[in-house]
Amino acid sequence: MTDNAKPSVLFVCVHNAGRSQMAAGWLRHLSQGRIEVRSAGSAPADTLNPAVIEAMAEVGIDITDQNPKILTVDAVEASDVCVTMGCGDTCPIFPGKRYLDWELPDPAGQGVAAVRPIRDDIRERVEELMGELLSH
Repeated sequence: MTDNAKPSVLFVCVHNAGRSQMAAGWLRHLSQGRIEVRSAGSAPADTLNPAVIEAMAEVGIDITDQNPKILTVDAVEASDVCVTMGCGDTCPIFPGKRYLDWELPDPAGQGVAAVRPIRDDIRERVEELMGELLSH
């Protein structure tokens, strides 16, 4: 990361329809443009998880304009930090990149009541990461 460039974070989960989308939504919202945010999946779903969309809407964050995207080498190379969430060996590892692995329950097939605690856990993790990135 150069002194004049803003930090960049890539959130990765298998389907890019739940956890990574919530994390990206939180970081976009909380950083107010001070951090570049990407998300992707190793096997992206066709659409976002409706319970995830609803859970984020409850806290005033609209992620309906996001779509699951395939994880690319370019996305990893362009990011300062890669946060993986349950994609195991399918997430590529590049030397010199900072990786964080967040163990979180998969919201797939869950109702909004089950998604809320995952959403809130992700917010706490995103706030901590954002604090680290913006203090450098």
